[in-house]
Formats: sequence, C-alpha cells, structure tokens
Amino acid sequence: MPNNELQGRTAIVTGAAVGIGRAIAERFLEEGANVVITGRRPDVTTAAAAELDALGEATCVAIPGDQSVEADVDALFAQTVERFGQLDVLVNNAAVTGSIGNIWELDLAGWQETLDINLTGPWLCTRAAARVMVPREEGKIIFISSITGKRPLATRTPYTSTKMGIIGLARTAAVELGPHNINVNVVSPGLVEGERIQRLAKTWNVSVDEVKQSFSEPSALKRLPFPGDIADMVLFFATERSRNITGFDINVDGGIWPM
Repeated sequence: MPNNELQGRTAIVTGAAVGIGRAIAERFLEEGANVVITGRRPDVTTAAAAELDALGEATCVAIPGDQSVEADVDALFAQTVERFGQLDVLVNNAAVTGSIGNIWELDLAGWQETLDINLTGPWLCTRAAARVMVPREEGKIIFISSITGKRPLATRTPYTSTKMGIIGLARTAAVELGPHNINVNVVSPGLVEGERIQRLAKTWNVSVDEVKQSFSEPSALKRLPFPGDIADMVLFFATERSRNITGFDINVDGGIWPM
C-alpha cells in the first residue's frame, strides 16, 4: 500500500514512456510525487503522461526532448522548476541498446550515438539537477545502469562501456554532491520481464522462452525481475529511508552477478 513517502516532492524521470521508466513514474505518483517524464518521441511521451496523470494520484506532465542535447536538458529542468517550484528527485533512466556486433564490425556513428544518449545525456541531466539541488542543500539522484555495467558482454561494446561509465559517473557525483546533502545511487537491473524480451528473441532468432531461460537459469532465484521490482528499489533511494546511503550500486537481477 502507498505510504505517501514522496508527498509534495517533484521528480524527473527520463525515458519514462515505457518499461522500467514508466513503472518508476507510476510508483512515484502513487507515493504523492509530481512527476515530469521526458523522452525523444513527443507523441509517445505525451500520451504516456496523459495516461499516468489520469490515475488520479499526483500530477504527471510530459516535457519531451533529447537528453543528449544540452538545450533540451536545460529547457527540461527550467520548465520543471517553473511549473512545480522545485526539483527533489532525478532518475536517469533513458538509454538505448546501441549497435550490436563484434567490435571490428561496428561503425563510429553507432558508438557515438550510444555514448551520447547513455552517458552524455545522464551527465547533462545530473549537472542540471545539481545546479537546482545544490542551492537548496537537498536532493536525490538515481541512475539506472545494468548488470552489464559489471561484466563483459560480447558484441555489446558500446552499451557495456556506457553502463560501466554510468557507475563511475554516479560514484564521482556522490562524492561531489554529498557535502550538499544530495544522495546519488545506482540501480542495476538484469533482463526485465517485458517487451524487450520479444525484441531480443527477434534479434537473436530464438524463442521468447529461450531468451528468458538464458537469463533466469544462471540466477539464484531462477526468475526474471519485473519493472515494478526496479521501481521499488528506486523508490527506496528516492525517500528518506536511504538518507545515509550514497555512492551505492545495487543489482536487481534475481542473483546473477556476482555469483
């Protein structure tokens, strides 16, 4: 049952139209936060915000934009503060899968796009959040990385490199922002139940069940997490229950890594 742990707070969640980001936005709304969602597809982002806002909890609005574009990020944070008067929580969730293939098969354009969206984007958003939060001496920043940020994954050098980079970015930000009462933490999911499994099955030319088994079988719990499991952990880091935790990275993967 919701406990209104974020009552009166304002959060930005990037990439929140679908999947994990949407689950996080919904959980925040249930807990009383006003939520701003953003994404590169204006129609999808706006439609998702309307659906979330209709849940009857707190307010959800869409401010579409590309987090790898500095002007879009600046506008996102300026409009959020103008609308709600403050920013309490940032969730850096948006990311792309990136180019797939052996390193000698990939081109620079695919590498650069993945780097721009998955790493430069969160850096820009964190910088913008810090500029709002530091004067208030309060705030929570949560990054969504991946268990791929902790182990090599063949044919995925762009994605793996950015997810490893996210952990370094978050830990450094935690050191810099800690004296200003700002907590910075990371949640690293494994493969999550949802439509991404269907895309992977198509890419790998295998069945959905085979994809699920390849990720669940090595895990201690023998099951995949759901988007709501990730949202629960993000909610913990967004509340005062985690006030003395910063620079921390936790896996939500059923016990795959490290095992």
